[in-house]
Amino acid sequence: MGCIQSISCKSKVFRESISVIEVKASIDPIPTSIDESSSVVLRYRTPHFRASAQVLVPPIPKKETWIVGWIQACSHMEFYNHYGEQGMSSWELPDLLDGKIQAISDSDGVNYPWYGNTTETCTIVGPTKKESKFNISMNDNFYPSVTWAVPVSESNVAKLTSIHRDQSFTTWLVATNTATNEMVTLQTIKWRMRLGIDVNPSRPLGQRAKLQEPSAQEQPQVLSKNEPIPPSALVKPNANDAQVLMWRPKDGQPLVVIPPKHR
Repeated sequence: MGCIQSISCKSKVFRESISVIEVKASIDPIPTSIDESSSVVLRYRTPHFRASAQVLVPPIPKKETWIVGWIQACSHMEFYNHYGEQGMSSWELPDLLDGKIQAISDSDGVNYPWYGNTTETCTIVGPTKKESKFNISMNDNFYPSVTWAVPVSESNVAKLTSIHRDQSFTTWLVATNTATNEMVTLQTIKWRMRLGIDVNPSRPLGQRAKLQEPSAQEQPQVLSKNEPIPPSALVKPNANDAQVLMWRPKDGQPLVVIPPKHR
């Protein structure tokens, strides 16, 4: 009877009928804010990356469930905290650094592979007679604490002189059939967050840190052609559980300060 009658062809027609009506991606056009209220740590808060999409799913003829949502992975991370002539602390993702994986999951650590499960996903349970139209959104930013003192020192004297951070992410809008694990990539977004902070540790608390220029972030790119999702972006561990804090002195051997949660 030809392709029209075959189940696999109907499935292909359904997959290709899932459409993105609109997609938006931006980073808030505000500078990173710095908080010196603590005598133990410097805190900073970056602007938010935001992504939203309006998606149209055709009627689902069978008893099957589809989830549409955001999946995010980190493909590059430099996160260095310099302590003058003593050395630097560095948050690192060993497998990414060694080139063993292309990217690491940035899932919330619970709902793999999804970035989250509130506004970040929508579940459609078939059979449905009408098409489903909905919005899904996500946001991300950094809000870390960096010790004023050298993290491996007994001393609490401020020695922090600068912070350098440069991270790249890929964010995919994906539809997945929960029974077959079939995955349809609907959209790919690339974004990057960079910042530099200069610190004069000899100044009084509240007057030590200054944001380097440029303070505005590059806006995200919504790609015209989708990129494939590497397998490591879909499974444990996520970046938060895999990262390790190293102390890298100017002289001597590196030390693990905080080991990875996932071993």
